[in-house]
Amino acid sequence: MTAPGTNPVALVASDLDRTLIYSTGALQLAMPDADAPRLLCVEVYGNKPLSYVTETAAGLLEELGRTTVFVPTTTRTREQYHRISLPGPAPAYAVVANGGHILVDGESDPDWHAGVLDRIAGECAPLAEVRAHLAAVSDPAWLLKDRVAEDLFAYLVVERSQLPDGWVKELVDWADPRGWTVSLQGRKIYAVPRPLTKSAAVREVARRAGAGLTLSAGDSLLDADLLLSTDLAWRPGHGELADTGWHTGGVVALKEQGVLAGEEILRRFLAAARG
Repeated sequence: MTAPGTNPVALVASDLDRTLIYSTGALQLAMPDADAPRLLCVEVYGNKPLSYVTETAAGLLEELGRTTVFVPTTTRTREQYHRISLPGPAPAYAVVANGGHILVDGESDPDWHAGVLDRIAGECAPLAEVRAHLAAVSDPAWLLKDRVAEDLFAYLVVERSQLPDGWVKELVDWADPRGWTVSLQGRKIYAVPRPLTKSAAVREVARRAGAGLTLSAGDSLLDADLLLSTDLAWRPGHGELADTGWHTGGVVALKEQGVLAGEEILRRFLAAARG
């Protein structure tokens, strides 16, 4: 129980890509060049800079890491997550692979992961069946890559402009009765088993951390369960949720888009955590 006159421990669970960090193609720097914010690279891949935050966001992230339990919460694999170097203290907890792994000081909690595997096996069609279906309905004319993440879920990288109208909906209709969720994010189409959720992993981290207040942010369908599970939540003015008009009374829809949305989300986190 929180002592009288003190703020509860705040846990901040945030998606990363296109929520807090942005690739060059997602920055959306619509202002005149001379007015563009200074950027800090937070991820290098293949010896090339890949993801950025603004310098202002970097300062806000440092403060967030010092004053809250900051939990990066991402669909990225462990290897992809470890490529990121965020400003501020190293998070004690992270949720990766869409909730398939809880990292504690950078290492996966084996008991949590084993429990996730049990739930998937009991409630969903096998990954092999999903991959076989994806292979059967994909077209080399627009399919760029076919990948499996952590032996938990599958995703395709596609040429979005050539993706046939209605293809994603047909995949959703096929996957849903088999216990799988489909999400289109930029050039990636994810197929994820329904028990594999960010919200379940974040609830477990909140329990361990003794959090009295939970905050979250995200931009995609795979973030919706997380946003609905916390005390306060925000989504940027871009992304899958914005594009589909997704909204609910408990989630604030911001007008900001691109890398400036990341700044605004961090300001909202800090203001809420301060009470």
